[in-house]
Amino acid sequence: MKAAACRFSVALVWLAAIAMAAESHEERGKRVVKEALQALGGDAYLKMEDRVENGRAYSFYREQLSGLSLAKIYTRYLVPAPGQLSVREREAFGKGEYDVVLFTEMGAWELTFRGARPLTDLRYAQYKDSTLRNILYILRARLDEPGMIFYSQGSDVMDNVPVEIVDITDADNRAVTVYFSQTTKLPIRQKFRRRNEELKDWDEEVSLFTKYRDVSGGVKWPFDIHRERNGEKVYEMFSDTVEMNKGLTDDLFTLPASLKLLPKAK
Repeated sequence: MKAAACRFSVALVWLAAIAMAAESHEERGKRVVKEALQALGGDAYLKMEDRVENGRAYSFYREQLSGLSLAKIYTRYLVPAPGQLSVREREAFGKGEYDVVLFTEMGAWELTFRGARPLTDLRYAQYKDSTLRNILYILRARLDEPGMIFYSQGSDVMDNVPVEIVDITDADNRAVTVYFSQTTKLPIRQKFRRRNEELKDWDEEVSLFTKYRDVSGGVKWPFDIHRERNGEKVYEMFSDTVEMNKGLTDDLFTLPASLKLLPKAK
């Protein structure tokens, strides 16, 4: 019986290998991405309307810690529009949430006791570009966009973890390479290149997603998000709690009428 069971297992592995070999690069890429969506929660993940992450944010300059703060990030998803930012985000820092950065589909502002100062066009453009290429956002809001291409680069081992590698490109030629764990199916790393207009060169942006936990309704979310630029750590967020579908309203993402509008940051 044991010998028969062993032969059966070997046969299953062999058949699975044949099936994978028969897939095109596009078919394999789509399969890996769909498996990642299911690992994150499937329909429950797609129905996530908002999210509140509460924890500690660290910023770095040349690998040295340059900032540390309590952070609370409020996110609200909008009706998806192809190639457009369909999310609003409020980043609040400090115990009293006195320092706030607000990102919407219309623009971005820094809110303090002095007033609301619009962020530079470059910073807003970078935020939009990073969000549109973020795999967690793609899985929630962009999978069915016309022109999206999912191309498998095959499998590999990264930091002793077997991974599936998929290149994702949208209709505007924004591209990101994502590494998915073969064991958990979850995205654990992504990278893309962005033009540095000041230096007339390219920056490589890398994000790492770790410490996934169950949040609610079967949805998983990474409690440690780590970002690098050109090999140097620039940001890390450690969440203590993550809550979903809290009924966040428009007023949280709207400039207060009483707040003075300041000149745009330079």
